[in-house]
Amino acid sequence: MKKLFILTSILFLIAFPAMSQSKFAHVNTQTLIDTIPSRIKAINEINELSQKGEQELKELETQLEKAYNEYLTRKPTQSEAMNQYDESRLQKMQQDAQNREQEISTLLQNLSATMNEKTLKTVKDAIAIIASKKGLNYVIDENSTLYSTGVNITNEVITELLRIDALSAN
Repeated sequence: MKKLFILTSILFLIAFPAMSQSKFAHVNTQTLIDTIPSRIKAINEINELSQKGEQELKELETQLEKAYNEYLTRKPTQSEAMNQYDESRLQKMQQDAQNREQEISTLLQNLSATMNEKTLKTVKDAIAIIASKKGLNYVIDENSTLYSTGVNITNEVITELLRIDALSAN
């Protein structure tokens, strides 16, 4: 028992200085994310695609309304077979519009997810480079901490992010 206590004490004394040598820093992740030029460009492209998709869907809706109004005008004067044909055509147009809306939504979600993955990887890489240069063990997001008075490396990481982003653009 005495040997166990001595061994535990020695291990604690050896480990304690190592724990006290841990270096911490913090960054503002949102600021980092917002300063990446390729992300800003990607967001603008996604917004442009979204607007084009909305315009396309409005055009499909207008075509559907026009076809429906034409059907209502012709319905009393045409045969039952023609009415069924027109109704079938209208249902297909409506289904096509719904399918296209889903395609556009899926495309925008995939583009956004890809952009977010790339952005987070770039931010993590830049943080890792600066943390390594400064000999840091931990870098914490200041938005998720209650109190932080340590070293703020946000500006240094921004510089590294801009360098990485410029390299990846080439």
